[in-house]
Amino acid sequence: MAIPDISETLAELEQVLSSIEAVVDIPRLRVGIDELEAQASAPDLWDDQAHAQEVTSKLSLMQGEVRRVEGLRRRLDDVGVLVELAEAEDDDATWTEVAGEVAALRKALSELEVRTLLSGEYDVREALVTIRSEAGGVDAADWAEMLLRLYLRYCERHGWPVEVYDTSYAEEAGIKSATFAVKVPYAYGILSVEQGTHRLVRISPFDNQGRRQTSFAGVEVLPVTEQTDHIDIPESEIRIDVFRSSGPGGQSVNTTDSAVRIAHLPTGIVVSCQNEKSQIQNRAAAMRVLQSRLLEVRRREEQAKMNALKDDSAGSWGTQMRSYVLHPYQMVKDLRTDYETGNTSAVLDGEIDEFIEAGIRWRKQQGSAAA
Repeated sequence: MAIPDISETLAELEQVLSSIEAVVDIPRLRVGIDELEAQASAPDLWDDQAHAQEVTSKLSLMQGEVRRVEGLRRRLDDVGVLVELAEAEDDDATWTEVAGEVAALRKALSELEVRTLLSGEYDVREALVTIRSEAGGVDAADWAEMLLRLYLRYCERHGWPVEVYDTSYAEEAGIKSATFAVKVPYAYGILSVEQGTHRLVRISPFDNQGRRQTSFAGVEVLPVTEQTDHIDIPESEIRIDVFRSSGPGGQSVNTTDSAVRIAHLPTGIVVSCQNEKSQIQNRAAAMRVLQSRLLEVRRREEQAKMNALKDDSAGSWGTQMRSYVLHPYQMVKDLRTDYETGNTSAVLDGEIDEFIEAGIRWRKQQGSAAA
């Protein structure tokens, strides 16, 4: 790598990092950390477990942000020192090390830069993801199960803890629906760009004539509710049914009436959970899902009012957002951002970071244009 090139690259990375530091506002975060640490050290903190968890979660999030930004600053400074060493020694191995670290820094800064674009009201929340088969019969059910694996693999690649609440299996193959929670900060802000209808074109493995089939599956992404959301659900507005879990299972999962289904009568929303052995645990999980759905209903109603006031419909994404073609050619294309790749096997194995990054940048641009 030529010296002018590396100097220009380092200047570019410095500009990106400085911009991130300005948005993240480390001094403000340090003030917040000091305040939360004072609360966390209170002897009666855990008398109110919900409040204690909120304090410790926010503290961990802020500390993580500071460590991440300061760590990148140290790495960028170290690269500058490494460049000076490479120039002094004119050593190919050192220049190779510089090139490798610059590439890694560029990727890390790009990811963090995207994170700074997540400024929505609920973006910092954990995510509740539901996948449903739509048009396409058994192929659609199989496609929904493929999408479930895609997102679980994506979370696994990032080391994100996931809890599957409910899976409804189709009769022949695949799933009718599945709901899972992604339990990391900013999961909602990141994954919300995946919401919409996903279209698959392939030779159907269920057609004995080997014909091409188009099938659809829908992805819904909701923010997980917190105590501050005040989603009150009177007992008179819900109906709770218990039933025996279905699908793969073992021990007491399929032998007792532990699964729970909750219907919210005013809205018609129905949720269920059968992941846990305990009926009490399944009921608590189902209530969390219902609260998130009702929070989303409230958010959409508020957004509709704002759109009506602004007379602006630019925020509509439409329903179909990504196309996955496996035959007669190999291509995955996002219909909003136009980002595409021919490496379909990698995408189906959860490598969707570039799609998500493009989606977050596109959403930010749409919001800026509509402002």
